[in-house]
Amino acid sequence: MPEHIWSELQREARELISREPLLASYVYACVLNHDSLGAALSFLLSSKIGDYVMPPMTVRELCDMAYEEQPEIIEKAAHDIQAVYDRDAATSTFLPVILYLKGYQSIQIHRLAHFLWNRDRRDLAIYLQSRNSEIFGVDIHPACQMGKGIMFDHATGIVIGETTVIEDDVSIMQSVTLGGTGNEQGDRHPKIRSGVLISTGAKVLGNIEVGTGAKVGAGSVVLEDVAAHTTVVGVPARLVGKPCKEAPSRTMDHNVYNE
Repeated sequence: MPEHIWSELQREARELISREPLLASYVYACVLNHDSLGAALSFLLSSKIGDYVMPPMTVRELCDMAYEEQPEIIEKAAHDIQAVYDRDAATSTFLPVILYLKGYQSIQIHRLAHFLWNRDRRDLAIYLQSRNSEIFGVDIHPACQMGKGIMFDHATGIVIGETTVIEDDVSIMQSVTLGGTGNEQGDRHPKIRSGVLISTGAKVLGNIEVGTGAKVGAGSVVLEDVAAHTTVVGVPARLVGKPCKEAPSRTMDHNVYNE
């Protein structure tokens, strides 16, 4: 997967330069000057979140270390690119995903923070969480466990708590909260199973499960478990039907009446 995505990114980068020479230096810096997806990502992400506290070169070294020690981070990053390409109606090529889409970029910063969290570099992980929130408007606790093929569409205002689990092939829209119900301790955040679609502005609160292939309608407040392959909507959320497809995350059909 990473090799295929990387090959396509290079091809698209050359085509972009031929169409728009004014972007040539930027595209060379982000893509064509590198020999792998990991190298390109480490450059791009470090240039986005580096600052006077942690210069871009330092962030880049952290990325390179994480990718070398845990190559599955790049495998997941490639699946995330494919997910956006497959699901976002406004995206017809791979290149804009890594260059411009903050939802994708914020997920990759989280993957670095999660790597550091699991290696007891927790102060540094929380710093990266803060920068992720500041730059991209996405606040993900570093301990959150996240699978592959994840898409944050638009992404602004997404908040995800510490003990949240997000499995593979999940799509989450802007202003979604996966949070707790108070100041309780321990395992207190949602478990989002594979193939779930969570629509704009939904709030999923507490240590509850949103089952495989479920759909949460826009603006809903979910306080109880959602069964697999069902659709819920409302405040509080209630069952209204079943999605037409096994994985609504892939169809991106937000209309809860299309059941």
